[in-house]
Amino acid sequence: MNDSLIFAWTLGGPEILLLFLVVVLLFGAKKLPELARGLGKAKSEFQKATDEAEKEINKVDPTTPTQKKESETVPPPGNN
Repeated sequence: MNDSLIFAWTLGGPEILLLFLVVVLLFGAKKLPELARGLGKAKSEFQKATDEAEKEINKVDPTTPTQKKESETVPPPGNN
């Protein structure tokens, strides 16, 4: 694959400005704050769901002991 083709798809300042103008023309200037608010809410909901899933994955099963108490450990042999 030609390396020059990879760099042909990067977005620069003019491309981003053109995309912004197209969005303004499609949705109108009054709808942009509503769209941004909706995207922000969606992002926060996704982050919340991701955090909850991570907590569930990392939750320790209460029936399995994670650490033994010092009194439960067996001394090494020969220290009697």
